[in-house]
Amino acid sequence: MDPRATSGLNLLVFGVSHRTAPVALRERLAVQNDGHPALLARLASSGPVTEAMLLSTCNRVEFYVATSDVEAAEGLLAAALAENASTSAEELEPHLYSRREAEALHHLFRVASSLDSLVLGEPQILGQVKAAYELALSAKTAGPVLGACLPGTFRLARRVRRETGIARHPVSVSSVAVDFARQIFESFENRQVLIVGAGKMADLAARALAGQGARLVVTNRTQARAEELASRIGAKVHPFDDLAGALEQADIVISSTGAQRPILSAELLRKVQKRRRGRLFCVLDIAVPRDVEPGVDIEGLYVADIDDLQKIASHHAQDRREEADRAEVMVEQELGRFLQSFQGRRIGPTITALRARVLGLAKAEAERTLAATPGLGERERKVLFDLAESIAKKILHAPQVALKKGGADPLEGAALVAAAERLFELSPVGSMAEGDEELGRQAGEGGPSEERGRTKAR
Repeated sequence: MDPRATSGLNLLVFGVSHRTAPVALRERLAVQNDGHPALLARLASSGPVTEAMLLSTCNRVEFYVATSDVEAAEGLLAAALAENASTSAEELEPHLYSRREAEALHHLFRVASSLDSLVLGEPQILGQVKAAYELALSAKTAGPVLGACLPGTFRLARRVRRETGIARHPVSVSSVAVDFARQIFESFENRQVLIVGAGKMADLAARALAGQGARLVVTNRTQARAEELASRIGAKVHPFDDLAGALEQADIVISSTGAQRPILSAELLRKVQKRRRGRLFCVLDIAVPRDVEPGVDIEGLYVADIDDLQKIASHHAQDRREEADRAEVMVEQELGRFLQSFQGRRIGPTITALRARVLGLAKAEAERTLAATPGLGERERKVLFDLAESIAKKILHAPQVALKKGGADPLEGAALVAAAERLFELSPVGSMAEGDEELGRQAGEGGPSEERGRTKAR
C-alpha cells in the first residue's frame, strides 16, 4: 500500500479533466459560478461529505471534499455530476478519477501550479482555484481541511512561477489559439480579427494579438461590455445583432462567449463563407460549452476547439519540460513538509491513544482476575496490577519507539499511524481541527521562517 494513501488527511479529489474526458462531455459537466453555492451546500450537508469545493473550468470539473467515508462520497459525487450533465453514472464512469488523502493534496498542488494543465505553465488556473475556494468560503462549505490545504497551495504555486521558467513565456489557451491561426495566415498584418465575447478569455486572446498588426473588432451581446473591452485593447465595436456581417468581414474569429448553445451554426457559417467567396477563414472556438456547432465542414473554413489546441500546446510543453521537472521537485518537497507537519500532529495523539488502549486492557484483565480470586490481600492486589501494567508497558515500548522515529519521515509516519489505528482498533486521531490552517501556511512557505495520485480509474 502506498503510505501516502494512509496519511489520515481526509481529502478527496473526484472528477474529470482534459486527460480523461473529451470537450463534448466536459462542457455538459461544466457548472456556472452561480450554481456553485447550492450544489456545494447540498453536498456538504449530505453526511459523507463535510466540506466541498468545486473547480469547474474549460479543462476540468473536479470536486475537492473532506470525507472519512471515501466510497460513499465518491458515489454521491458521481451522482451529482451525472445529474448536472443529464446523463447516467454508467456513461461517466470511464472518464472519472479519484485521488485520496496525500495523493489528493499532491494533485491540488500540481493543478494550481499549472503542471496538470492542457497548456503547461498557463497562468489562469491559479486564479481559478482561488475563485473556487472563495466560492466555497462564501457558501460556508470550506472548513479546516480545505483551510489547511489551500493557503499553502497558493503560496507554492506562486513560488513555482517565481523560481522556475515554466511561465517565462506564458502560453494560455488564448495564445495557443493565436498560434493555430498563424499556421493558416503567415502574418496577422492587415488581417481583421473578430473577438466574439467580452469575458476574460476573450480579453486574453486580444492581448495575445497585441502588437502583431491585426485590426481588432469586438462584438458581444452586451454592448457596454464590448465597448469596455474594445477601449482596453484598441479595437472597434460591431453590433452583435449583425453577427453575420461581422463574420463576413473577418479573417480570423476568436469566439469565447458563455452561451449554453452554439451561436455559430453550420447554416450561419455556410452563408457567411458563401458571401466571402470561399477565401480562407479561421474560427477559433475557445468557449466551453462550444460556440461553433459540432461537425461543421465548409471549404476554406478552419475550425479549432479547446481539444484541437492540444496539438500546438504539446510543442510548447517540450520546451518547458525541464522547468516543469524543477517544479515537480518543488511540489514533492512541499508535500513532504506538509505531511511532516500533519503527521507530527497525529503521532503524539496516536501514542496517547495507544497507551490508553493497552493499559486500559491490562487493567481490565487484572480486575477480572481479582474478581475471580476473592480473598487476596492488598499486597497481592498491588502485585497483580503492577504485573499487568509492566507487561503492557513492555508491549507498548517497541510501537511507541517506532512511531516516534517514524515522525522524521512523513510517509513512514503515515503508514505507522494507520497501522497502529488498525492493529489496536484505535479511533482515527489527529484529525484536522479549527486553526490547522497553519499547516497550509508552513507547507507553502517552506517552513515557519519562509514566505503530490493514487489514481482510481472508475
